[in-house]
Amino acid sequence: MGKGQELYKKAKTLIPGGTMLLSKRPEMFLPDNWPSYYSKAKGCKVWDLDGKEYLDMCIMGIGTNTLGYGNDEVDAAVIQTVQNGNMSTLNCPEEVWLAEELIQMNPWAQMVRFARSGGEANAIAIRIARAASGKDKVAICGYHGWHDWYLSTNHNQGDGLSGHLLPGLDPSGVPKNLKDTVFPFHYNNIEELENLIKNQDIGVIKMEVVRNFGPEDNFLQKVRDLATKHHIVLIFDECTSGFRETYGGIYKKYGVEPDVAMFGKTIGNGYALTAVVGKREVMEAAQKTFISSTFWTERIGPTAALKTLEVMRRIKSWEIITENGVKMQRGWKKLADSHQLNISISGIPSLSTYSFAGENALKYKTFLTQEMLKMGFLASTSFYASVAHKEEHFVSYFQALDQVYKLISDCEKGQKIIDELLDGPVCHAGFKRLN
Repeated sequence: MGKGQELYKKAKTLIPGGTMLLSKRPEMFLPDNWPSYYSKAKGCKVWDLDGKEYLDMCIMGIGTNTLGYGNDEVDAAVIQTVQNGNMSTLNCPEEVWLAEELIQMNPWAQMVRFARSGGEANAIAIRIARAASGKDKVAICGYHGWHDWYLSTNHNQGDGLSGHLLPGLDPSGVPKNLKDTVFPFHYNNIEELENLIKNQDIGVIKMEVVRNFGPEDNFLQKVRDLATKHHIVLIFDECTSGFRETYGGIYKKYGVEPDVAMFGKTIGNGYALTAVVGKREVMEAAQKTFISSTFWTERIGPTAALKTLEVMRRIKSWEIITENGVKMQRGWKKLADSHQLNISISGIPSLSTYSFAGENALKYKTFLTQEMLKMGFLASTSFYASVAHKEEHFVSYFQALDQVYKLISDCEKGQKIIDELLDGPVCHAGFKRLN
């Protein structure tokens, strides 16, 4: 057992859940043998606490580092900010410059508020939209964080978040008087949304623009038309999808503009910054309520975001990561076909994921992670692309994966038994999404 696994055993006695983020828990990958902690990260390589080097062909900081870990230009800008002082009694000018840049790339918008996490940005957007609409009820489609307003969906009849988050999630700690304030609808099901609007006094629609699959039958435009007709504030959650296929929101691909959009993850290349961008008539409602936080005024986030956006524009990072994602999806498909394995691939290319078919799907996923780790790869069944991923990385990755797929194929053919190949417990299942 390495230093990382030993430290995680201690962490679980000190930190509820072991980590701050569900998606980074070792149980999601390889419960007893995942390295758990890193000592260094650069490009698309990660070093664990024992100094072992891994090639990250996995989730790259949960999709935060599209320019790679430790991008030299972004880090240099941040270091300069640290030297000049990250906080003071006065405000940092970078937040104004960043607001100008975000409005320029989203010409339908006129105002911006900043935060440091996706959950915060979602909560801010909901507070502002409710204040602007004068209504409490929200229709949602997608994953929008951990705050009370969102988890309250599971106080309604049934288990509303089973398709959005985790099946059977208990909204413990969420006030029960929030029941029937947030209602989920399925992506590409415009009739379901129409019925919500007809039967509930919906003031806000919040949705991910695209996740596992795209809009059909002009779905996004129909949502926009419904929102406009009924004077509903339409929010696009681009915390994950932003800057992955366009310079800005993925909504640009579909020609449908929201009233409010949130951006996060990629915008600071690993440094904490999220933004709520919106139309003036909606955003000014923030003045009717109270939205404020000391650490939203720190300087590192806006500094990192400004430099990240500059680098993105120059190299057109969204094109590079999309190309890398396509390369990965095609490679998975080709390799699976060669071994007669049935896999289902989904997600936009730069946020690619797949699953094995059959009752042994999670066991195969665990085995894959286990064997790839032995060969020096952080790998699972998801790949979040970065510009740091080069051709040689894909070549070595697929050479290793070929060996693993061969063994999984042997299990499918009854030549080997998957339970006998596992060195520890099976990984846990991840999020389930309506989109």
